[in-house]
Amino acid sequence: MAKRQKRRLVVGITGASGAAYGVKLLRELRAVPGWESHLVLSDAGALNCWHELRMKRKDVERLAGAAYHPRDIAAPIASGSFLAEGMVIAPCSMRTLAAAAHAHADDLVSRAADVALKERRRLVLLVRETPLNLAHLRNMVAVTEMGGILFPPVPALYARPKTIDDLVAHTVGRVLDLFGIESEKMKRWQGLDD
Repeated sequence: MAKRQKRRLVVGITGASGAAYGVKLLRELRAVPGWESHLVLSDAGALNCWHELRMKRKDVERLAGAAYHPRDIAAPIASGSFLAEGMVIAPCSMRTLAAAAHAHADDLVSRAADVALKERRRLVLLVRETPLNLAHLRNMVAVTEMGGILFPPVPALYARPKTIDDLVAHTVGRVLDLFGIESEKMKRWQGLDD
């Protein structure tokens, strides 16, 4: 049996604001030797990529090692037998959070998230909503209790970002840390300056 050459990370991009996080994650993964990304871009995520970044679906999909249609429930990433290190949903809508919290796998994004949870793989959700209502909070607790990691993209102002890209890059660098991938572009806390 041939040994798998690259480590895989499933990336979901959904309809919450913040398409830049998912796109930056795909770009960073392309530059990391030994890793490949498997993308599922929801229809609402594709709309946000266009609205926020002026990127068409095909432009975003080209950044990934492999891309699947959100209604392709027969895609490889829909099965636990597809070996991956885990999944990141960046950004993660409240609808997708709710689907993950309740195993409501009616599209490929939520099915891939369900696979990550059931296989005890790392699932990281960059949830994007504010303010939060009680249903959002309960869904966050449910996903956390199942082993998922809630990672709201909160700006790290100690890094003294100068641009929106600086803010996005720092968050993506922290997400990559969760998978043992060190980003050279991320400014890490070094203590207080004099």
